[in-house]
This record gives sequence, C-alpha cells and structure tokens, in this order.
Amino acid sequence: MAPRDKYKVLIIDDHPIFCLGMSELINKEPDLTVCGSIESMKKTCAAIAELRPDLIIIDISLKDGNGLDLVQEIRKEYEGMPMLVLSMYDESLYAERALLAGAFGYIMKQEAIPKVVEAIRHVLKGDIYASNAVKEKVFKRLTSPQSADSKSPLDILTNRELEVLRLIGQGFSTKEIADRLHLSIKTIGTYRENLKEKLKLKHFTGLVKFAVHWSDKILL
Repeated sequence: MAPRDKYKVLIIDDHPIFCLGMSELINKEPDLTVCGSIESMKKTCAAIAELRPDLIIIDISLKDGNGLDLVQEIRKEYEGMPMLVLSMYDESLYAERALLAGAFGYIMKQEAIPKVVEAIRHVLKGDIYASNAVKEKVFKRLTSPQSADSKSPLDILTNRELEVLRLIGQGFSTKEIADRLHLSIKTIGTYRENLKEKLKLKHFTGLVKFAVHWSDKILL
C-alpha cells in the first residue's frame, strides 16, 4: 500500500469501551487514524462504502453474527481489503480459520498496544501477521488439501458451531450461551443437535465431554 499522511482504520467490535480505548491509542500514532467504529455486521458494508478505510479491525464475537463470517463477506465484496482479527481467544483456536477466511492477521486483545500497532503496520503492508506455526499450517492447508479421512472433525464445523462448542466446553448452560451470543435458546438447541450429528455423538453428555476435552487441549 502506497504511503500517505494517515491510514484510516475501521473498528468492528460490540464493546464500546474497548472501541473507545483502542481508538485513542491508535489515534496517538502519527500515521494512523480511526475513521469509525461500528458494532453490527449489518452496518459493515455501508460503513466501508462511506468511510473507505485502509484497514479493518474485526472482533470474532459480535452481537449479530460471527466475525469470521464477516471476514469472508468483506473479502467477497472488497477483495484485497486488509483485515486484522483482534480477539480475546488464543490463536490456537481461531487464527488458522481467520487467515483462511481472508484476514491478513490475528492478534489477541490481551497484547500490549505496541504489538497491536505492529500488527496493523504489517497488515497495511500486505504482510501476514501471525505466529510462524499458524502461517505454516495455513500454507500446508492451501498447498496440500487434506483428504476427508485426514481432516479433523472440527474442520467441518461452521464458525458459529465452533463458538458454541467452545462455550459448552467452558461449562456454560444453554441459556448462558444464548445470552452471550444474543441468540434464542431454541437456536442454541439447534446448534447442539448439529454438533452431535457432525461429531457423531449420540447424547449431549458425550458432546459435553468432547467439548471439555477439546477446550482443555487448546488451553495447554
């Protein structure tokens, strides 16, 4: 991307206090400015068309959808748009999916602001910002497609199903998951049934055990 006076950054996150703090920190950089922040997936395309950002920061968990699904939508409408996924979740959970969806980078919200700024600058240059391990996994996935037998059962889950599985593994009830994801209890029940079917589990207790084991594994 050619140098200019100020690169415009659009933040998509449904936590107003976080957006405010992140905006203040980014605006302190001499060549960066936050051109806007929105908390809804539905407003994204209109905001991009109006604000014409140079880079978009996207949180994974949004009130009206999943941030990784949004990354895919933006990639279809605005090919080549630099996107940085900023999340509270460890990269072992979502980084690979984020890059495969079309993001240029993945960084955790817990990182110090210099790291976030470093990630922004990498992505603006068109570079991939993630650990070497994640980049290697993505490269292998793109250059050597896996057979159906060698794929992890998690690969067939949608981004939202993976999110529900993570919350089940962390011990949240169906109502608590519904509240956190701003969905109905009935919808979460449907996701539970889909998870059981895709993971070939007969009972909900089996799904819970699988989710807990998987959650423990990614946190090691």
